[in-house]
Amino acid sequence: MSKADYEARTEEMMTPIADRLSLKIYDVEFVKEGQDYYLRVYIDKEGGVTIDDCEAASRALSDMLDKEDFISEAYVLEVSSPGLGRTLKKERHFLNSLGEEVEIKTYKPIDGLKEFTGILKDYKDDTVIIETDAGEMNFRADMIAKASLTIDF
Repeated sequence: MSKADYEARTEEMMTPIADRLSLKIYDVEFVKEGQDYYLRVYIDKEGGVTIDDCEAASRALSDMLDKEDFISEAYVLEVSSPGLGRTLKKERHFLNSLGEEVEIKTYKPIDGLKEFTGILKDYKDDTVIIETDAGEMNFRADMIAKASLTIDF
C-alpha cells in the first residue's frame, strides 16, 4: 500500500469515531521523519479540541488500527489539533478559511518574493486568491510550497 492508501484508509476508519465523539477530521498524514514513521490524525471541533478529545480519539483509533493491521511499517500514532497556524492543503481547508489571514510560500519567486500574506478571498479551480496590501494575487496549487493561517498574538 502507498502513503496515500494508508492516509485514506485511516481517515475512513476514523470517520465513525469522529462522528461519535462530535469531532471533525481535519487531516491525516503518514510521514517519515528520520528513521521513524508517524501516522498523524488532526481533529477539530467547534470551540477547540481538548486533550481528552485527543485521548479518546487516539484510543479508539489505535484499537481499530491494531485489529486491521494494514500498515506494514512500524509507526507512532499521534492524534492532535491542527493548531492555530494550521496548514491548508485540501480544498475544504481553504474553503473553511475564507476571510482569514493566510501566509503563502511559493516554490519559485514571484517578483523576487517567495512569501505572501493576505486575506483568503477564494479558492476555485485549484487556485488560491488572496488580497494583499499590493492588491489581489492568484496562486495555482502547483506554485504553493506551503499555505497556512497566520497566528495573531
